[in-house]
Amino acid sequence: MPQYLVAIHLPDDYDPCKEDEALRHDIDLLNEEMVAAGIRTFVGGLQPVSTAMSVRRKPDGKLLVTDGPYIETKEHIGGFWVLEAADMQEALAWGRKAAIACRAPVEVRPFH
Repeated sequence: MPQYLVAIHLPDDYDPCKEDEALRHDIDLLNEEMVAAGIRTFVGGLQPVSTAMSVRRKPDGKLLVTDGPYIETKEHIGGFWVLEAADMQEALAWGRKAAIACRAPVEVRPFH
C-alpha cells in the first residue's frame, strides 16, 4: 500500500508549552483513530526549529554544518505521520483531520 507523509507546519516561534489540554486531547484522539484504522506507520513530533542543524555540501566537496534549518521560512515542520493509504484521496482525508486536530496547516505528500 502506498505511504504518505502528513506534515504539520508550525510558525517558527511556536511554543509547545502553550498547547492547551483540548489540543493535546484532539491529537490523541486522531492518533487512536489512525491506529484503529490500521493506517499509521510512524508518528513523530519535532523539537523547536531553534534546535535544528543543517549540513550543506560546498562546491569544493567539503561539508558545512550550521545552526538552524536549511531553509529560512516563517514556518517549519513541527511533527508528522507516515500513513499507509489506498490513494491520495484517503491520505488527504486524514490530512484534513490532522489540520483540524492540530489547528495548523498540513502538507500531504506521497513517498516514492
